[in-house]
Amino acid sequence: MSMMIDPTVVDLSRLQFALTALYHFLFVPLTLGMTFILATMETVYVITGKQIYKEMTQFWGKLFGINFALGVATGLTMEFEFGTNWSMYSHFVGDIFGTPLAIEGLMAFFMESTFVGVMFFGWDRMSAKAHLVVTYLVALGSNLSALWILIANGFMQDPHGGTFDPNTMRMQFSSFVDLIFNVDAQAKFVHTSLAGFVTGSMFVMSISAYYLLTNRRKDLALRSFRIATLFGVISSIGVVTLGDALGFIDVNAQPTKVAAMEAIWNTDHNTVSAAWNLIAFPSESQQKNLFEISIPYVLTPLLTHTESREIPGILDLEQSVKPRIVNGIQAMMALQAYNKDHADTQALAAFKSHEKDMGYGFLAMQYAPDQDLKNINTSNLPSILDKTAKDTIPNVWVEFWSFRLMVATGFFMLGLFAFAAYFSLKNEIEKHPALLKLALWSMPLPWIAVEFGWITAENGRQPWSVFGWLPTFVSASTHTVGYLVFSLVGFTLLYSSFIAAELYLMFKYARLGPQEHHGHREPAGGGMAGRPAFAKPSMEKK
Repeated sequence: MSMMIDPTVVDLSRLQFALTALYHFLFVPLTLGMTFILATMETVYVITGKQIYKEMTQFWGKLFGINFALGVATGLTMEFEFGTNWSMYSHFVGDIFGTPLAIEGLMAFFMESTFVGVMFFGWDRMSAKAHLVVTYLVALGSNLSALWILIANGFMQDPHGGTFDPNTMRMQFSSFVDLIFNVDAQAKFVHTSLAGFVTGSMFVMSISAYYLLTNRRKDLALRSFRIATLFGVISSIGVVTLGDALGFIDVNAQPTKVAAMEAIWNTDHNTVSAAWNLIAFPSESQQKNLFEISIPYVLTPLLTHTESREIPGILDLEQSVKPRIVNGIQAMMALQAYNKDHADTQALAAFKSHEKDMGYGFLAMQYAPDQDLKNINTSNLPSILDKTAKDTIPNVWVEFWSFRLMVATGFFMLGLFAFAAYFSLKNEIEKHPALLKLALWSMPLPWIAVEFGWITAENGRQPWSVFGWLPTFVSASTHTVGYLVFSLVGFTLLYSSFIAAELYLMFKYARLGPQEHHGHREPAGGGMAGRPAFAKPSMEKK
């Protein structure tokens, strides 16, 4: 049984989906974070009755609306790509993977999309408290969308809630509860949502810093800056905490990801606690680090929350997986025999005894002569085991550096939020223009962090589309290279135009500021002399 697909088709399919996801994820974090910041501002308005907080909510809401509209446009195509470019994957786990995505559409996306219109156009059509409820429903809907999508992704990372049916060659539901409460999915949901809160906080803080530096609307900018920094400090601490939780989960669920993430080639048997590679230049061809700067005794408590548990290195992981590859080959050969004759109970029993390692048989298939496992014998088995075992390790260079760039950026933002919040609470932020400039120029950092975080999570899952069960190279559709090149170029141009539109509109309305948003302009020089900063001209009608 050969299920091999042209490797170029697989690579192009992966590239197209990666670009689609990376583009889409430029919009998602800001949506997640801005909704609760808007809800916070509006809550203060409802409690205090101060008009300035309503104006803040409406102004920042306009920028949120631009991002939301373009984010929806980029996200819709992703779900279709599973059917068009990953048909084997869709067949294999469609019953499980499709369910949370369907619930996301019905429960979360429709709620979010419906109430976002009410939030924008309902200010003068409902009471302040009713409108506040709508704003919270938008925030809830956007974060529920993230929850169900990450539940689907959690099954890919650490599959729970499904069993393989040899009669249909598909994964079937075994427990909806296990699917929902997958610890990887739950931790990743909170981690991702909090990363969105960091993004929204940085967005508001950076633009508010711009207004303070240019002496515009200080009444609005100072309040927005303070809310954003406090929101940013709390959410940054949460991101670090949940990132630690995900590392602890991956030590058990995906040790290959952890070994690549930390560039650990050899298991350290000689010390109580392993050293942490602060910087390393890993070489996959030589299977060692060409250069490294390590901090002793740090890695073990950091990852395992103990002082003595061994963290397996890449070389040991490759050796330890070889028995699973042998079992997987036997499982796949038994499955082939059973598919030819469903009355063959002996073949079914043989498959069941090795079922948990079936995916490793899939993985070995690409190295079997003519991609037929029956052609594996004692002479070629050692070579096949070596090649397949090496394939179980993700790209170490990409994993190591994407993780470190994410972490370094995250800790930098935490420090920036902390200093900004401190001086903001002391009403001294305007005395520190250098800090305001740093806040302004740091705006891209949360997007850099979340993109590298996504790369860390998904590259670390390789070579699997469903970890331990379905390899990526058999998951793709049987398209031609020409078709994929054409669609890849089309997607890239289309999504680049969305990004260009987002940047143009965001820069335009951020520079115009809240005065133009509400139908009036500042006098020359940016001042508001002669009337309150948020007053409206008497002739203005709303």
